[in-house]
Amino acid sequence: MKVILKLLKWLVGILLLVVIGLYATGYGYVLKGVRVVYLTGHDTAFIDDYPYFDNRTVEHGTPQPLPKHKNYNSVDMPEALKQTHDTYGSVAYLIFKDGQLWHEYYAEGYGPDSHTNSFSMAKSITTMLLGKAIEEGHIKDLDQKVTDFFPNLKGEYASQVTVGDLASMASGLNWDENYYSPFSITAQAYYKSNVRELILDLSVDEQPGKEFKYLSGNTQLLGMVIEKATGQNLSNYLSDNFWKPMGMEEPAFWQLDSEESGMEKSYCCLASNARDFARMGLLVMNEGQWNGKQLLNSNFIDKSIQPRFENDPEYGYGFWLEKIEGQDLFVMQGVLGQYVIGDPKNDVLIVRLGHHRASKTDKAVFPADFYEYLDGAYEMMQVRP
Repeated sequence: MKVILKLLKWLVGILLLVVIGLYATGYGYVLKGVRVVYLTGHDTAFIDDYPYFDNRTVEHGTPQPLPKHKNYNSVDMPEALKQTHDTYGSVAYLIFKDGQLWHEYYAEGYGPDSHTNSFSMAKSITTMLLGKAIEEGHIKDLDQKVTDFFPNLKGEYASQVTVGDLASMASGLNWDENYYSPFSITAQAYYKSNVRELILDLSVDEQPGKEFKYLSGNTQLLGMVIEKATGQNLSNYLSDNFWKPMGMEEPAFWQLDSEESGMEKSYCCLASNARDFARMGLLVMNEGQWNGKQLLNSNFIDKSIQPRFENDPEYGYGFWLEKIEGQDLFVMQGVLGQYVIGDPKNDVLIVRLGHHRASKTDKAVFPADFYEYLDGAYEMMQVRP
């Protein structure tokens, strides 16, 4: 018994030293990561993690019901699509045709009012906020320099980077997009309590505006620019310009870095439901119009869903892009297989939310499951991309 007690004392002592060491070296946030992820039975961020963080509410107004297609839920899913849902843990799968809800599927007790983490789909929404800020004159245009808002931005090329460079993932920022190391800046941005300070400690070390390089730090800095330019936090700005006028069915919750004067994690982490995510995709499909009102400039939307760089056709301004059989698609994408897929030619919109996604090959823009959700929808509707 004495030996066991002695061992326990040693273990407690070692744990205390580890905890003290983590805080002393600035890595105390790792303990929050352990508490949120591993102590809840997960091995990475998960779709229901938003209650473990501080959030700011994106208020909604009077809900506007989505119109249902006359053939709503009249076609059974193909077996291959059912298998894909089961394999990757889909919790919501919606198909819209001609702006109307054509098919709706939920699993595992999730439903139309279930909130889950958007992850990087929030990048598209943040870029739409940029478009609104330009439209309202808070930001001049895509070519306005970031140093107009943050003159202390560091790096050899800091004076050259524009808000458009941030939105199109071409900033030259020295951010390491690493999802696996608990000490990476990506992990720090997710769990630390001052993301503004973290971002402004980075530097622009490569010439901006030259090539696409996906970095979540770009969208976080873009969110900081929008916040400073408008004088509003992102949640209120999103509420006033989109969530309320579009009649969202539920409020959303945007994850913050801290409770006091918190900054939204603009590169990720907007908790909402499948129908309301779909509305943002439908707004793009409708070139910024909603119920007869122009909520976002159509020219900005058109530019957003076209490639900025010819040699990097998979990304525009805040949106992923794909071309299948000559047809252009725009996509909002999250790291665990969150998708809002727009096919303007066929007037089809697909939303998929879930726990996991397939692996991605170098030859494809998206993971394999993306194409299975797309093919399944086309098979059900008997249309071609």
